[in-house]
Amino acid sequence: MKNFHQNLLILLALSLCGLCVWQWYGQTLQRHRIENLNQVLAEKSAAIQGYTNTIETLNHQVEQMDTRITELKTAAATNDLVSAAQKREIARLQLTADILTNQITQYTNAVTALETKLQELSDGVKRQNAAIAELTAQRDDFVKKLNDSISDRNAIVSKYNDLVKQIDKSTGTGNKEN
Repeated sequence: MKNFHQNLLILLALSLCGLCVWQWYGQTLQRHRIENLNQVLAEKSAAIQGYTNTIETLNHQVEQMDTRITELKTAAATNDLVSAAQKREIARLQLTADILTNQITQYTNAVTALETKLQELSDGVKRQNAAIAELTAQRDDFVKKLNDSISDRNAIVSKYNDLVKQIDKSTGTGNKEN
């Protein structure tokens, strides 16, 4: 009977060692996945920062073009007043007004193109934000599963310790607390 208990104790000790090795291996894999997810999150955050900087640059360019358009409109108004005052320069000023109108159209087209580009960039940032939110949710789910797994393993260890205490009590080899 003594050999049976010793063999059982040895078997349980080896099983516990195997469980520890299995748990260590699982945790190593999980940590590796968490590191990979954190790296992807950092890369996406850097991309979002780049998009934000591009948007700020485009906003600055739009403001410059608005200023230039205002200057051109002022010049066109001045040219109209001068043409009314000086009838002999009407043909030359009409040509200048046509050129300025074409430039305004070009600038308006450029502003429209920039607004379209800004909208595309804004949509890209929104997609990135959605992807980061999804990635964060996946990471949170993974960490929750990891915590649940660790809790289950801790419960198994607790049951094992209780079993060892019972065996010790039944064999009389346990610590006596009196």
